[in-house]
Amino acid sequence: MRIVYLHQYFVTPDMAGGVRSYEMARRLVAAGHEVHMVTSDQQARSGAATWRETREAGIHVHWASVPYDNVMSYGQRIRAFVDFAWCAARRASALQGDVVFATSTPLTIALPGVHAARRSKCPMVFEVRDLWPAVPIAIGAIRNPAAVGAARWLERYAYRNAARIVALAPGMRDEIVATGYPAERVTVIPNGCDLGMYDDPAAGQVLRDSLPWLGDRPLLVFTGTFGLVNGMEYLPRLAAKLQGIDPGICVAAVGTGREFDRTRQLAAELGVLDRNLYLIGKRPKREAAAWTQAADINLALFTGPSIVWRDAVQNKFFDSLAAGRPVANNFPGWQSRIAEEADAGLILPADDLAAAAHQVAAALRDKAWLEAAGRAARQLAESRFDRDLLAAQLVGVLEQARAEWCG
Repeated sequence: MRIVYLHQYFVTPDMAGGVRSYEMARRLVAAGHEVHMVTSDQQARSGAATWRETREAGIHVHWASVPYDNVMSYGQRIRAFVDFAWCAARRASALQGDVVFATSTPLTIALPGVHAARRSKCPMVFEVRDLWPAVPIAIGAIRNPAAVGAARWLERYAYRNAARIVALAPGMRDEIVATGYPAERVTVIPNGCDLGMYDDPAAGQVLRDSLPWLGDRPLLVFTGTFGLVNGMEYLPRLAAKLQGIDPGICVAAVGTGREFDRTRQLAAELGVLDRNLYLIGKRPKREAAAWTQAADINLALFTGPSIVWRDAVQNKFFDSLAAGRPVANNFPGWQSRIAEEADAGLILPADDLAAAAHQVAAALRDKAWLEAAGRAARQLAESRFDRDLLAAQLVGVLEQARAEWCG
């Protein structure tokens, strides 16, 4: 099949960000399909050509010149979403696919997805990565009644025009079915573990050896976006408590976002910046993977109402499993319970930093627990979340959608 794959935030391992679409797309190519990725050139400069094309691991990538950064204001993000939807609708339609696969967020990806499917007379499969618009409404990012109404209409529009839907967690599937969408047409394909990215056991130690402040100190690592929903003040406050309990423990944070400067300021005020908390900044996926391997425990953070975190499927969680490292979550969501039940992680209290620090410090100094939890994490990665197995499921969904369409 010719698959037109729409994802506004597509990145490769040489770029910063989540690589689910890259990893899925290259496996679709390996399965014999022709894949055209329609995405945005997030770092595009003023005056750049509207489109450029590259070939990435066999994927035909069409990059629209639509800058985007998670430090943008909400209004700027909406503008980027609309601009991309407009450009992508025309490009995706011209590609004349046998099936269109559109992955959110943002939910506006449904607009070019539906348009291209109609023009190409083919089915659209829609992937739900986050519960939009429920999450932005819950955290107050969308408040205007007209905007709320428009977002809810767009959600219904996306589902109504999808031949099949892929959800990343069981709770997401349940929410989709609750809207009236047929349960038998929803498939849960969670975020996955890229085992090959963590095959070099020396990568973490090489990184440790390159940093004089780190060496063999116990290390807790956060990777990802410094976003409002992550409640990033938890990080410097946890570091401050750890400093009082065990000054030898290090905390490192790899990434950036709207809350980065505020996190740095709070860390400085608490006296932990560059003492036991190190803010590394934005790094390509391959380098972020080395940090995940260098960690003794990886940290996942969320805050806000339960709808924000209950079905969390964070890249950092699955990367930690793939690296064979336990993961600590400060919320009792789906991924948190999976790790705890498998003895591959911890659930930290969100509102008791002292208790959380004692829990983390004890775990970081317990070599037997770290080794056992690391083995359990890797076992989870191999048995339940191997990307090869999940990609095979996606191939099946897309092929089934096309077969039913041709009927």
